[in-house]
Amino acid sequence: MLNLESIIGLEVHLELNTKSKFFCACSNKEADEPNVNVCPVCLGHPGVLPTLNKEAVIKALKLGLALNGKINENSFFERKNYFYPDLPKGYQISQYQLPLVSGGRVQTEEGIINLERIHLEEDTAKIFHFNDLSLLDFNRAGVPLVEIVTRPEIKSPNQAKVFLEELQRIVRCLGISDADMEKGQLRCDSNISLRPKGDKNFYPKIEIKNLNSFRAVENALNYEIKQQKESWNKNNPPKHQITKGWDENRELTFKQRSKEEENDYRYFPEPDLPLIDVNFFKEQGIDIDFLKNNLPELPFQKRKYFMEECGFDAGQAKILAQTEPTGVYSKRVIFKLNEFLKEIGCSKKEISAKTKKLINKWLINQLLVLQKNSPEKEFQITPEDFSEFLNKILERKIPDYAGQEILKKIFETGKNVEEIISEYNFKTTENKDELKKIVQEVINNNPEIVKKINQGKTNIIQYLIGQIMKKTRGQVEPKLVQEILERELKK
Repeated sequence: MLNLESIIGLEVHLELNTKSKFFCACSNKEADEPNVNVCPVCLGHPGVLPTLNKEAVIKALKLGLALNGKINENSFFERKNYFYPDLPKGYQISQYQLPLVSGGRVQTEEGIINLERIHLEEDTAKIFHFNDLSLLDFNRAGVPLVEIVTRPEIKSPNQAKVFLEELQRIVRCLGISDADMEKGQLRCDSNISLRPKGDKNFYPKIEIKNLNSFRAVENALNYEIKQQKESWNKNNPPKHQITKGWDENRELTFKQRSKEEENDYRYFPEPDLPLIDVNFFKEQGIDIDFLKNNLPELPFQKRKYFMEECGFDAGQAKILAQTEPTGVYSKRVIFKLNEFLKEIGCSKKEISAKTKKLINKWLINQLLVLQKNSPEKEFQITPEDFSEFLNKILERKIPDYAGQEILKKIFETGKNVEEIISEYNFKTTENKDELKKIVQEVINNNPEIVKKINQGKTNIIQYLIGQIMKKTRGQVEPKLVQEILERELKK
């Protein structure tokens, strides 16, 4: 068996959320009916001329800056010539020789993935196949895209998936695209080849087209690696570049056609569009330095903050920084909680420990889970209200056992903590003498259970705790009950 390694490169197509299409005034909004957001320009009628959408260029520049790419002062559009039914002009307006952005990188939990380029191009129409019939919807034709091309240095299907997940978080953070793979706003072509470990040569690659989910990318690459390994071990590695599709139902790749080379597309400069001159755009109000200095905090920067400044582990930081609103919300809650802990005299070490414990228990494992299970519901609890909830947990004005129910009521109603406590009459029993009497009563009423506990069957102490909670109508901390119960049992 040969010792083989996989070499993976990705070409990611991202739809930009501009108001209008790339080269015409048609709406760039999802339509309920086919072929309604169309005009002679995006339908490729003879004699029409494209007009560049400045908003698309600005959004692409933001992405290039966020990914540490080199912004080329001059770039230009080219015609990528090929015939396919979804391309009415017979060519696609794209960039090749001199893209808007060269290089760049994406920092992920699986390491840094370097980019070859980021360029602009127009989207094509959408084809629907029905048995022996194919239909075209041109609503998507002419929608502005950025294509993000990685270097062929991704080592595993999992690393490819993690890269795409991080890229999705970044573009959503920048606000340049919703990047919803189910809606085709983020699509991926994967290039995969194998080679013996230590060999620095590149061998013919297989391109898997239009993968529309993270799962599909990972599964398609895993399947193709398995197929290519079998070919290599039979001394019959791929000899030609091939384009394949992915059958989600059968979970296998299938051949579509031989893969084109760059010269097959006969690229040449688009004569109907001028050079993209960054200095000219600066005169039009697009200042590169201004865009760079006003980028939002990116997901990896948020994760770094939660880990290095707040002490959370990588998994917790990933959850807290999963979206732009969640990251902002989490930072605000932590800030307010820290302020409260300082006010009540906690040391720096105590503040760190208590914050991590409360945020993990109540924000990560309670509130964000409620939000995940009800994604259609707006976040009704303000950071201030949630911080107040945590303060009352700390002060034991809300017992732990009731906290979950209170939080759920706040989430569902949008009312503040005080209203919910008042409405549902949640309170604690602080009279320890009264509680000791109830504990002793339960002990006296359950001699057999007490005998078994004294014989070493300590787990059944939970039964006695349950009996005490019933008698106190749940108005006391279970932890306090257990402390007093254990003390009384030792007498």
